[in-house]
Amino acid sequence: MRVIYLAGPLFTEAERDWHRKTKRLLLERASRRGETVDIIWPYELITPDEIAALGVEARAEIFRRCKAGLDRADLLIALLDGTQVDDGTAWEIGYFFATKAVDARIVGIRTDFRRAGESEQAIVNAMVEMACDAIVNTQAGLQEAAFGPDRALDFDREIPDSAGIGRT
Repeated sequence: MRVIYLAGPLFTEAERDWHRKTKRLLLERASRRGETVDIIWPYELITPDEIAALGVEARAEIFRRCKAGLDRADLLIALLDGTQVDDGTAWEIGYFFATKAVDARIVGIRTDFRRAGESEQAIVNAMVEMACDAIVNTQAGLQEAAFGPDRALDFDREIPDSAGIGRT
């Protein structure tokens, strides 16, 4: 079974809604392909009640659970939107890159049209960008990067606005 870790900021309702939609779309694509996947989303790893009960120890427990999820994953999908990549997301990308298995992948998605890197050609910070095996800019592009072409769709169909960049 494939294990996907869904990284990205989750502090606003809009961010959580984006992650919920992305998780649903990933599960639907996997189902259509007859694949079983486990999607780890940090927001679901610990409840607000657990955080309140843990008090000052909550940070250590959140860290432990997220790190354990990253250690199980073979695909990291990272939301890279914003004027700069969320610091927790950047850490997750760096940790996963440093510890991942040879066949594990990192796919970034950046739907934000603002430039956030060090040069005209950059998409995000060079360290984040070069750690990604691909960066796409649409949900359709993300589905394809994660699972390959959808066999239910016309094979000649081109997905607009998708850019596969990063390490090759």
